Amino acid sequence: MTRRNAVGALTAASYQRVMGANDRVQVGFIGYGLIGRQHVSDFKNQKDVDMAAMAETYQPRLEEGLQDCGPRARGYRDFRKLIDNKDIQAVVVSTPDHWHALMTIMACAAGKDVYVEKPLTLFIDEGKWMVKAARRYNRVVQVGTQQRSGLHYQKARRLLGEGYLGKVHHVRMNASRNVMPGFGTSSPEAPPSELDYDMWLGPAPKRPYQKLRSLYHFRWFWDYSGGQMTNLGAHHIDIVQWYMGVKGPLVAASAGGRWDLQGDGEVPDTQDAVFRYPEFTATISLREAAAGRPIPGLEFMGHKASLAIDRSGFVITPEMKIDPNNAVPQFKGASSGGVRHSAVKPVPWTEPMKEPGSSDQQFDLHVRNFLDCIKSRQRPIADVEGGHQITTACHLANISLRLGGRSVRWDAEKETIIGDAEAAAMMRRPYRAPWDRVLEGLGVL
Repeated sequence: MTRRNAVGALTAASYQRVMGANDRVQVGFIGYGLIGRQHVSDFKNQKDVDMAAMAETYQPRLEEGLQDCGPRARGYRDFRKLIDNKDIQAVVVSTPDHWHALMTIMACAAGKDVYVEKPLTLFIDEGKWMVKAARRYNRVVQVGTQQRSGLHYQKARRLLGEGYLGKVHHVRMNASRNVMPGFGTSSPEAPPSELDYDMWLGPAPKRPYQKLRSLYHFRWFWDYSGGQMTNLGAHHIDIVQWYMGVKGPLVAASAGGRWDLQGDGEVPDTQDAVFRYPEFTATISLREAAAGRPIPGLEFMGHKASLAIDRSGFVITPEMKIDPNNAVPQFKGASSGGVRHSAVKPVPWTEPMKEPGSSDQQFDLHVRNFLDCIKSRQRPIADVEGGHQITTACHLANISLRLGGRSVRWDAEKETIIGDAEAAAMMRRPYRAPWDRVLEGLGVL
């Protein structure tokens, strides 16, 4: 048996023997950008974590990350050296989206458990490969959809499951902000000497370096990201599919464009999508150039009540129980729709409810769940398979958008697009050499 297979066969009991008496987890971090800093802070708060290593392609960030991790952390410009470090038991992937899948699969194959940020993938087939890797190598893979660990999100899910809202027939999602006029433009130039630009690109197409295409600005380009649909939309769709117990939509359709923001970006600044599930519909609106009036991130609409929820808490607003005849319009001079029973007073279907939430608590609990599952070998609350399913819904919306807004039909059991060869071809993208050969022999293709 090879070391790789032996690590993959670990049970909870044997894992405890490997960890030793101190029960501490050696964690390595890949990426120290916006969310990477958050994760370093979250893991440092856990008493059973040793901050073992940091990998980062940009030298100034690497130095900052090592200082944040503490004096015992080892630094790497090449993440592969971190993954090959046999002392590291868990890896946290906080890179641009186009790296998430490859790094996770490579870490799984090396016997590491993985906490990987959302969006899980850049294209649909990557998610299939990641699930296969997690199962083949018996790895714990937690996706960074931290809302699942929020106590108020969990309470709201229980209430919905118990029928408190009645039958939910529609979910409305929103993520809006105003970043006008945009981030501007940049011209091709030599990359900074402190940045390993070829490694930063990795499997993405070779492009000349531009300041406003790299580091945080990757978010606005299809080569590295799915835009705000996979970034912010993934959090919302995760809650929808988790609450409703579904693997994916039957149909997705999306429209939008880059109409307002100025600069080099490609992904839409305005996007709307409709998802049809077996027994409900869901809509999402994404805005980068208009915050609008404050509205909840998600609203589940049932016949007894509606649930508005975001990271700050939730509010349940009851529907009123009325005689249906009294809901029919009445025009001057004549009634319509039958006899009205106006004396019947409307009554609420259920009681209102309000619950606060905490964003910081969600991050801490999500990390705690990951660490506990490393030791128990149970699947985490945001397992890779669910992460693949919710990211797939986001990708279906983007495929529809990029094909002019036509409906895209999805078979969630077979994990394939139905009846549209052009759309189905967009489930996979080629990797740039030499990264196109990395997955060979790992049993995931």
